[in-house]
Amino acid sequence: MFEKILVVCVGNICRSPTGEAALKKLLPNKTVASAGIASLKSELVGKPADATAIEIAKNYDLDLSAHQSQQLTRELAQQYDLILVMEKGHIRAVTDMIPEARGKTMLFGHWQNQKDIPDPYRQSKELFEIVFKAIDLAAHGWAAKLK
Repeated sequence: MFEKILVVCVGNICRSPTGEAALKKLLPNKTVASAGIASLKSELVGKPADATAIEIAKNYDLDLSAHQSQQLTRELAQQYDLILVMEKGHIRAVTDMIPEARGKTMLFGHWQNQKDIPDPYRQSKELFEIVFKAIDLAAHGWAAKLK
């Protein structure tokens, strides 16, 4: 049912690329990509993943080095069966941009009691580590349901 999954955060340089990589590793037969709600506004389109996100992911055998940020658009959202966002507020942001996507938009931390995953951008390496572990746990939750 859910063959194509889009992982969404704000800038598409920290959380969503990490979530994308984790799901790709756990669900190799699914199509997984990521995008940002405000990548265009933040002038991040085409930018690589955050250096600390790349470093932390590499420590766990995930490669974010080829990632390039992209803006969430209606056309992009229409290509995916499931849109996973990092915070409850992102559901509203996605719905405001693309009302028809509401029915297929859920929290990445849905299986962890609807837990938000905080934004580590410009924060400590320790927070990136905590966020990575939360994303990894949530990705395993989704993988168990989608296999």
